[in-house]
Amino acid sequence: MVGVPESHTGWTFITSHARVLAAIADNPNTRIRDIAARCRLTERAVSRIISDLEQAGYLSHTRDGRTNTYRIEPDKVLRHPAEAGLSVASLLSLLVQDETDRIRKPVAQ
Repeated sequence: MVGVPESHTGWTFITSHARVLAAIADNPNTRIRDIAARCRLTERAVSRIISDLEQAGYLSHTRDGRTNTYRIEPDKVLRHPAEAGLSVASLLSLLVQDETDRIRKPVAQ
């Protein structure tokens, strides 16, 4: 997959839940397999994270044949008290590049 960094050990700034949410925001019709590859997680872990996000009301999906279309609730407030008042949209603005930004700023290799 183009632009996917090598695996990393140790701590990171972004949680797996945030990575999965950002991958879905980037493509609401993406497959669990593709999310797993992008986020460097197992498909089972991605399924569990999607379930967590749906149960908490951050995400919903509709099924059309074999395809899921995900819908993020952008106004939902983040869970941790330190982020009180911040919405999912504000988080995603940090994690998901606008398509025009992606064209102007190529991924460093």
